[in-house]
Amino acid sequence: MNTYAVLLTGDAEQDIEAIGEYIAESDSIQRALYVTRAIRRTVEGLSDFPDRGAVVNELLEQGERDYREIRFKPYRGIYQVIDDTVAVQLIADGRRDMKTLLLRRLLLA
Repeated sequence: MNTYAVLLTGDAEQDIEAIGEYIAESDSIQRALYVTRAIRRTVEGLSDFPDRGAVVNELLEQGERDYREIRFKPYRGIYQVIDDTVAVQLIADGRRDMKTLLLRRLLLA
């Protein structure tokens, strides 16, 4: 079985930091640490089975099939598999306007 390297882009790292800061301010530092660690574990789990994520519906509407997603509710991690690397591009609360966010961050960048 192949093991893939999981790379969090700078944007994805910033996304995790922003999520943690928001939760720390609105709930608690302990909850923020729990959530950010769980997001990282979920994403790191892609190293064994990167194709387990579903194709991103909002991007499929645009004819884009190269991005997949993994969820740690309500958060969604959007990634691409490039050769033997899983490149995590974005992590966001799935309750946001994901279509606009995805188009702006991934397709129009």
